[in-house]
Amino acid sequence: MPGSRTGRPPVQRAARRPAAPRPPRENPFVRLSTRARRAWDRPLTAYYLILGGSLLITVLGLVMVYSASQIKALELSLPGSYFFRKQLLAAVLGAVLLYAASRMPVKLHRALAYPMLAGAVFLMALVQVPGIGMAVNGNQNWISVGGPFQLQPSEFGKLALVLWGADLLARKQDKKLLAQWKHMLVPLVPVAFMLLGLIMLGGDMGTAIILTAILFGLLWLAGAPTRLFVGVLAVAALIGSVLIRTNSNRLDRFACIGATEMGEDGSCWQAVHGIYALASGGLFGSGLGASVEKWGQLPEAHTDFIFAVTGEELGLAGTLSVLALFAALGYAGIRVAGRTEDPFVRYAAGGVTTWITAQAVINIGAVLGLLPIAGVPLPLFSYGGSALLPTMFAIGLLIAFARDEPAARAALAMRQPRFGRKRGAGGPGSERSPRRWNTMRRRAPARSSGER
Repeated sequence: MPGSRTGRPPVQRAARRPAAPRPPRENPFVRLSTRARRAWDRPLTAYYLILGGSLLITVLGLVMVYSASQIKALELSLPGSYFFRKQLLAAVLGAVLLYAASRMPVKLHRALAYPMLAGAVFLMALVQVPGIGMAVNGNQNWISVGGPFQLQPSEFGKLALVLWGADLLARKQDKKLLAQWKHMLVPLVPVAFMLLGLIMLGGDMGTAIILTAILFGLLWLAGAPTRLFVGVLAVAALIGSVLIRTNSNRLDRFACIGATEMGEDGSCWQAVHGIYALASGGLFGSGLGASVEKWGQLPEAHTDFIFAVTGEELGLAGTLSVLALFAALGYAGIRVAGRTEDPFVRYAAGGVTTWITAQAVINIGAVLGLLPIAGVPLPLFSYGGSALLPTMFAIGLLIAFARDEPAARAALAMRQPRFGRKRGAGGPGSERSPRRWNTMRRRAPARSSGER
């Protein structure tokens, strides 16, 4: 073998090993969906969604009430922040009710069902007493509490029907009586129809629709047969059609579905101007407080049509944010109702979710021109203390139920306070963690016994 110029034998290079095949890169959308799915499956997801979503809706609602109600307050020769201050007071009281409801045990919620129903029926009957009941916008459904404060008992009737209906169905399920259609209907349907009759005496069709939705939600959760469910729905639709046909104002509201131009007689004014407000908002809106339609053009800008003002001032981004918050709240309520083993919790959580979701859909659908204007506020968002207080109590119910899930209780029990604990301190019987030394520090050389 010939040598090299240096006289040394040539160095033989090792054969290169074939490179290991790289693992295929994961699709970022698949990775994102996997992380989202894991986040949804965490034990405290429903708890955080209900608490955070409801608080965000309430805070954003306070901002929009302040913006949308200033012109109306000035028209009535009141301070510009008049309606905002009343709504803020109701929100503070509602926060107290929410906290109290979230800390109550399930037994106490069930104990409140019958007294709350009796109180709601009594107040709703007082509305029809001359000198006590008040008429607002043609509907006799208010009671003067004193001064500028008024009370709408039908809003508390929604909460009463949810609690009482859930307790009633839970008791019958424990006794295995729901398999008989008579026990499923009686006395739930007669009591609900009694509440509907008291509401319709005042002419409040919108609240009656919400109460009917709660009734159907409870029957659906109780496993009502299809024939029974369709029968009750047919009776309710027949009664509703009669009430609509006998009232010209309600017929006009149906005629305004999808309207983009007002009639010669000024009909569909509110519906058309609501569409104008949404159309002029664009992607990010004209700016907070810069709405044009609230200057006397759009009736009920701070109550029933506050979503239209939100679309004008915050644009498509603002309206989609509100829709996303309500969707998250509805999903969390369905999750709480589906994962519990307590029948009362299932019926109550399903009833509250049906109530808030149905009312939000009816309000937003009316603003978008997809549904008739029912005159119901947007939950947690529109102005109105009578609507805000029972709704926040119902949110407290959902929070209590979400905390009471076995997995959620275990997760909450494992949480340790981050602040206020001494280092190395533990509970009774617990061992202190071993002391850790700094391994990066150089050790001093050992001295012999003879060194000084």
